[in-house]
Order: sequence, then structure tokens, then C-alpha cells
Amino acid sequence: MSTPSLPRLAVLGTGLIGAPVARNLQRHGFAVHAWNRTAGKARALAADGVAIAADAAEAVRGAAIIVTVLKDGPAVLQAMQAAAPGLQRGALWLQMGTVGVQAIATLAQFAQQHGLVFYDCPVQGTRQPAEQGQLVVLAAGPLEHRDQVQPVFDAIGRRSLWIAPQAGAASRLKLALNHWAFSLTHGLAESLALARGLDVDPALVVQAVAGGPMDSGFFQAKAAAMLSGDYGASFTVANAVKDARLVAEAAAGAGLWLEGAEAGLQRFERVLAAGHGDKDMAASHLAPHRAAGRPRQES
Repeated sequence: MSTPSLPRLAVLGTGLIGAPVARNLQRHGFAVHAWNRTAGKARALAADGVAIAADAAEAVRGAAIIVTVLKDGPAVLQAMQAAAPGLQRGALWLQMGTVGVQAIATLAQFAQQHGLVFYDCPVQGTRQPAEQGQLVVLAAGPLEHRDQVQPVFDAIGRRSLWIAPQAGAASRLKLALNHWAFSLTHGLAESLALARGLDVDPALVVQAVAGGPMDSGFFQAKAAAMLSGDYGASFTVANAVKDARLVAEAAAGAGLWLEGAEAGLQRFERVLAAGHGDKDMAASHLAPHRAAGRPRQES
């Protein structure tokens, strides 16, 4: 149940991350009203006490805090434009999606035009950490309202990293972190493929790494998916393509030539083209390759 001390809060976007975010906020006492373009995804939250709104404007009407967790910048902007009739000036807008450098500036401008207090706060983590309330929140925004914002972050994450008072800094950091996650995923996929190609059991790669300085929970989770062929999505290939493009665009905009970022994007695009867009990004392991002029696919 919600308590009088916590405000009404709107969540726009109830996908792999947005749904558990809304659920955890409701469990921590916020009066959550949720909306999603695909209504069925939002309705599933009703059993957790979340109020389901018929449209975005209804969701944000009377909300002191608005949380957006949508796929990309255009989707966020469209949702907020649809919500505009219900927005109240002075509401805090916590933008948690990964939207990239250019889009975050556009969204900040929208916030200014509508009298909203804007926080650029993408989250680090996939479906399981979101469900467990263990996300890492990367936050940038005004100092004066942090006491109102922090309880939201505490409800969904294990820690918050405050970066700067200006919007955009957190989104830039998120791109750097995603590039690291993608690099780890592709590197692991190719290591397992190389072992198999050299007639070595790829499971031995995992055994050799386990417990050593190169080991991590991320490594173990992605390796397990690749070795078992179970690609139930924590973060889909389609989303990885979107974010890898944002990384490549940001690098180009900064005058950087990042060969790994470009190659990683191309690899995800090959996996997407092969029909694996709804699988977890560990399906990088399924990327088609060419050997001696002939297509060859990892298995």
C-alpha cells in the first residue's frame, strides 16, 4: 500500500526494465500509475497494486514524479508529448532510458518548455537486477530536489552514482558502460567459437576463467546462455543494436575512431538480420561469419 509521505508517481513504459521498476516503486510505498503503448504489458502490473492508465496523459495527471523507461529518444518524446495535457509544472521527470547524446538534449528542452525538473538518470543493469531492485542508477540533475529523487532510486537500485548537475553527463557515461558490456559479450562469444573451431571444448574456457581475475557474474551468465543455447532475454539483441548505434554515433560526434564499437555494432546487426532480435544479446554467439569465402555460423 502507498503511504501519505510518498507522492503519486507515473511510470511510462513497462517493458523488461519498466515493469519491475514500477513494481518495486509500488512495493516501496509510492502510488504508481503506469502506462504502456502496448496496454497488455501495463495491465499485468495491476495484480501488484499499480494503477493502470488508459493513456499517457491520465498516467501523469497529478503525478509529482514521472519516470520514463522507454526504448529510445523518439519513443520517450512521443510519450511525453502525449502526456502533455496531464503534466503539472514543477513535476520531477526522471528519464531512465538509454537515449544517447542528441536525444537527451531534446528531452531536456521539452522539460524546460513544460516547466518540468529534468533528471538524466539511465540505469545500469538488465531484467534480473531490475526485478531484484539491484540496478545502478547513473544520475545527473539539479541539486535542490535530490532528497525527493533519492527515495525513487533507492527503491529500484542497490546504489546511485551522482555525476553532475547538468543533464547529459549520465547518458554519456551510460554509453561508455554499455560499450564495455557489449565488448565483453562479443569477446566471450568469439572465444567460445575459437575454442570450438580449434577442437577444444568451449566449456573449458569457462572453467579456466572461473574464480580468477577475469571472472564475473556477467561472464558466467552470458557463458551459460551461450553454452546452453538458452537465450531468454535479459537485454535483447534489438535493444543492443539500438544502443550500439548510439555508442558509434557518440564516438563519431566526439571525433573518436573506435574500431571495436563499429565491429560490435556490425556483429549485432548480423545477429538481428539472422532473425534473433528478440533473443538475449548473448546471441552474439550466433553471429554468421565467413570462412574461406563460405558462410559459417557458430552453434
